[in-house]
Amino acid sequence: MSPTQVRGKVVATRRVGAYHHLTIAAPGIPERTRPGNFVALAVGGPQTSMLLRRAFSIYRVSEQGPTGGTVEIVVGVHGKGTEWLVGCRPGDVVDVVGPLGKPFALPQEPVSCVLVGGGYGSAPLFMLAEGLLARGCRVQFVLGAATEARLFGALDAKRMGCPVTVTTEDGSAGVRGRVTDVLPELVRRTSSEVLYACGPMGMLRAVSDVATAEGAHSQCAVEEAMACGIGVCMTCVLPVIGADGVTRMSRSCVDGPVFRGTQVRWSEVGTVPADTLGAPKVGVR
Repeated sequence: MSPTQVRGKVVATRRVGAYHHLTIAAPGIPERTRPGNFVALAVGGPQTSMLLRRAFSIYRVSEQGPTGGTVEIVVGVHGKGTEWLVGCRPGDVVDVVGPLGKPFALPQEPVSCVLVGGGYGSAPLFMLAEGLLARGCRVQFVLGAATEARLFGALDAKRMGCPVTVTTEDGSAGVRGRVTDVLPELVRRTSSEVLYACGPMGMLRAVSDVATAEGAHSQCAVEEAMACGIGVCMTCVLPVIGADGVTRMSRSCVDGPVFRGTQVRWSEVGTVPADTLGAPKVGVR
């Protein structure tokens, strides 16, 4: 599937806790989006010196509307680029490329699934939940964050009729602690066979470990920095074990962002393990 580049127009913006929700008219992208896909947005306007795009998971899409198909994203401010983006107003133009990346894989049979989101990393899980529910799967949400203001999507989960467990590290909402504190018991109690997760790397590693320990499968959408989003710049590589047992440095943007949890060498993300295919050999000239 080839991505499309469009001059999107901001339709609406609103504040959601610590985050910003943007709806952007982006014809040609919504109808080809699958849960787990993302978009890459140019930031700073036409005269900006910020050349690199910013990647965002797709929260929801609408194929039709008064302004054509729309893409919704959730933005947390982390620097000048995202600061510029959340300052956009309805009618402003944003260059959008998408849909990008490989989506979540859906089970062939109706099984019990747990969807785990950290902060606004939960954004792509709601389209996924719709797809799972349509297949007859049972869906449970576990949403966590440092504080209540940094949670995202608990109300969405309830509106979908899905049980949701909330955790916050400071205890300001739900269970005090991290998502993985409640996960093992939930997986056992619901006989869940698949765990889907999106959020910080440490959380993804922990979710993958829980899934393995409980005999479940896991799919994790990683949040590596993606400068180009189309596999050219190699800024988002991480060590991934292939079906042949060989580790390769895979690009999150085109080989992911969704990987099976057991594929990723979580403890060595940010490094090139010595046994990686093509890795430099120490002492060899």
